Amino acid sequence: MGVPSYSQTMKTFELWAGSAPLLISSPHSAQALTADVRARMTPAGRAVADTDWFVAALYAPIAQALGASLLVPTYSRYLIDLNRAPDGAALYPGQSETGLCPLLSFADEPLYLPGLNPDAQEIALRRERYWQPYHDALKAELERLRVLHGTVLLWDAHSIAAEVPKFFQGRLPDLNIGSNDGATASAAIHLALRRCCEKQTRFSHVFNGRFKGGYITRRHGQPQTGVHAIQLETNQDAYMDLKQTQLLPSRASELSATIHQLLGAAIAAL
Repeated sequence: MGVPSYSQTMKTFELWAGSAPLLISSPHSAQALTADVRARMTPAGRAVADTDWFVAALYAPIAQALGASLLVPTYSRYLIDLNRAPDGAALYPGQSETGLCPLLSFADEPLYLPGLNPDAQEIALRRERYWQPYHDALKAELERLRVLHGTVLLWDAHSIAAEVPKFFQGRLPDLNIGSNDGATASAAIHLALRRCCEKQTRFSHVFNGRFKGGYITRRHGQPQTGVHAIQLETNQDAYMDLKQTQLLPSRASELSATIHQLLGAAIAAL
């Protein structure tokens, strides 16, 4: 199929630059689709149900309070997944996962109408227009903060439904902290996060369980160079209603306070 026409001037991300040694990335929090892609999608595709709902809204006041940088995309992961390798290489070999330009939802529903999936040329164009600018901005902001502080923490913020049989059995813990089995952040940061998790009793937690950190965490988490990275995959039941339509204020407030504590502890451990 032909390559769609994209505007050269469209804005693909927002970056709020802070002064603390912390960059929060929220690569799956956007819902927008380009008009041409939306027109080729099924109802499931247009619903963008696999969005990390309200994650950017949860983190924005935390970032402001901590003086952290915050990076969020404009377009949905259904357009292109910013937390996947540019060549589409698997993160969890042998396990089910979605690709660089997903064709199926988490519920295994087709995202595109028959015969209208993106071809290799279109995927390459999406990677150039949407994936690359986000990663260029992420890399540049990490380097700016590293120069300022010597060390910096990248916190990749995600959320997912409590039960997704495609990816895991049973119910997911509330807080899923990943560092690629300890490779992307220092032992001191891990210890600080563990102590913080154990002090609170509201949310269940696990370290390097089903979610060990995606491409962003693994690509940029290089403690030996002064860049530490942690992914937090949050169970959506911890802060929103079961129909994924709205935040539950009391739960969201408790979760925000806990995340604030986790980030504060991690920064202190730098």
